[in-house]
Amino acid sequence: MTTEYLGVKQVAERLGITQGALLSLNLPAPDATIGRTRGWKPETIDQWNASRPGRGVGGGRPRKDKTGR
Repeated sequence: MTTEYLGVKQVAERLGITQGALLSLNLPAPDATIGRTRGWKPETIDQWNASRPGRGVGGGRPRKDKTGR
């Protein structure tokens, strides 16, 4: 039985983002490391991604209310 691991490129593709954007995220610990190359099981990435906060969580400028304030 062979275990599939995703590298940085494949993780970025799976999430629909660039590799540069991926590297700015706090990724989970890799499931395997060979030399300096990290690998994640697809289910590890899927679980991690599902538990990440949604877009805009944690701040940003408040929106104006409908009265323009």
